[in-house]
Amino acid sequence: MKFPHRRKFLQLAAGMGVQPAMLRIASAQAYPAKPVRLIIGYAPGGSADIIARLTGQWLSERLGQPFIIEARVGGGTNIATEAVVRSAPDGYTLLLTAPANAINTTLYDKLPYNFISDTMPVGGIIRFPNVMEVHPSVPAKTVPEFIAYAKANPGKINMASSGIGSTIHVSGELFKMMAGISMTHVPYRGGNPALIDMISGQVQVMFDNLPTSLEHIRAGKLRPLAVTTAQRMPMLPELPTVAEFLPGYEASAWYGFSVPKNTPVDIVEKLNTALNAILADPGTRQRFTDMGGTTLPGSPAAFGKLVDDETEKWAKVIKFAGIKAE
Repeated sequence: MKFPHRRKFLQLAAGMGVQPAMLRIASAQAYPAKPVRLIIGYAPGGSADIIARLTGQWLSERLGQPFIIEARVGGGTNIATEAVVRSAPDGYTLLLTAPANAINTTLYDKLPYNFISDTMPVGGIIRFPNVMEVHPSVPAKTVPEFIAYAKANPGKINMASSGIGSTIHVSGELFKMMAGISMTHVPYRGGNPALIDMISGQVQVMFDNLPTSLEHIRAGKLRPLAVTTAQRMPMLPELPTVAEFLPGYEASAWYGFSVPKNTPVDIVEKLNTALNAILADPGTRQRFTDMGGTTLPGSPAAFGKLVDDETEKWAKVIKFAGIKAE
């Protein structure tokens, strides 16, 4: 399956050549002339909200207009996404794009929009790993030991997640698929309830976002086995990656910005330039490092490719595991 993000952006950029150059310059210079809405599909207080508020503040300082955070919670981020898709393509409504947008394309049988064709990528912001962690009662101390333990106890290990189709869930399903093991998925309504049961030992393994589990790992309440990104993380340099034992495994959480299709390319480029300047700032990089993440600078086409690749990867996992939306 191939997706049109990169082609679409290049075609739009080429089409700009027939527009009067002075109009393009005037449009880019005038934007933004009023507050910009930044819509997120997550409740306040979580990582998405934190990233949106930080980035929105920095964009406000750089571009001279407020970037107002608007939470549209529900439908696994589909409500927020549809609100952006249906908005005017004028650069004044942005979507905080996340893995849910890539996952939902396959997870839901019918959506009132096509995310790939109904939006345009602006740029990436941050990527952070999940961490494969177990309750200390689990005898395995390494990924190979865990796989051996799971094969010796098929279906008896409970795998917690923050909900069906979440990045935490599909990270675990990808591990099951590649390791050839069976675990019982236990979905919760959010990551915090899952962590509470992990710490109490009611569930045995979780592929949680690193920032939310880090304090429990450092306190010895959970045992980390590996991070899910392709490279080791500076915050836990001694912790191996899952890919060191299952070559090709990679799963991570990430955020970026998208806008409705047909948004003027010069506005997309201005937003992208501002975003990349923010991500190049040493203070920004350190702030994200402290959160357990790494910056995702690059062009709109590069972020579009990330979304396309993630959509294709998670489609295979969802179909293999037979995952259905709640």
